[in-house]
Amino acid sequence: MKRLAIMAALPQELGDLIAQMQAAGEVRTVTLGRREYYVGCARGVPAVVTLARIGKVAAAATASALIHVFEAQAIVFTGVAGGVHADVRVGDIAVANALMQHDLDASPLFPRFEVPLLDRARFDADRALSDALAAAADAFIAEEGAALAERFAVAGPRVHRGLIVSGDRFIASHDALFALRDALPDALAVEMEGAAIAQVCYEHGVPCAVVRTISDTADAAAPASFADFLTAIAATYLSGILSRFLRAIG
Repeated sequence: MKRLAIMAALPQELGDLIAQMQAAGEVRTVTLGRREYYVGCARGVPAVVTLARIGKVAAAATASALIHVFEAQAIVFTGVAGGVHADVRVGDIAVANALMQHDLDASPLFPRFEVPLLDRARFDADRALSDALAAAADAFIAEEGAALAERFAVAGPRVHRGLIVSGDRFIASHDALFALRDALPDALAVEMEGAAIAQVCYEHGVPCAVVRTISDTADAAAPASFADFLTAIAATYLSGILSRFLRAIG
């Protein structure tokens, strides 16, 4: 692979990846579109790492720059998400098999959720990248699960694979959560960027994958749970997953 792109919305969602790159070797910083792109090697893998910021537009713009300016040959997005499915708990990890926009509705011109003129609502994640991310998440839990339980009271985290949905709305009420479950009963988690990246990658033939740590359960307690998880735990999770993933593909 000539260059892997790694994206997140918030600094905590990249863990210590940029610091590791800078400590290991020369890193070139490019400022473009009010974002900083860090170009170098991540555990031996040629990479460009950046923060997309929050939301579908920000994510799509950043993904386009990664493909066209930095010639990324694959994109991985990491971060936190709200759990939607009843089996998904705070501290679990979700790896996307597919992604879609839960707030896209151009009906009656097009079916609900379908992206106009693309004839599809769901965009598949790359199987090889997703398999590697899931294996890294499994290894992280196996090796660090006891420490997670001791430090953060996160017991028995699990890795899930399936549908992750995206929208420009932070889901934080039982009514909104139940509406998502009714409309998309197979959705594992909800966030605000992944499906936009998946669409851009689909249109340009670039493999992509998304891994999310569950920070909240998208209900009335979500804002506090999200903030606490992001501050206290997210970097530990995502550093652990990314380091194992990069070692595996390097």
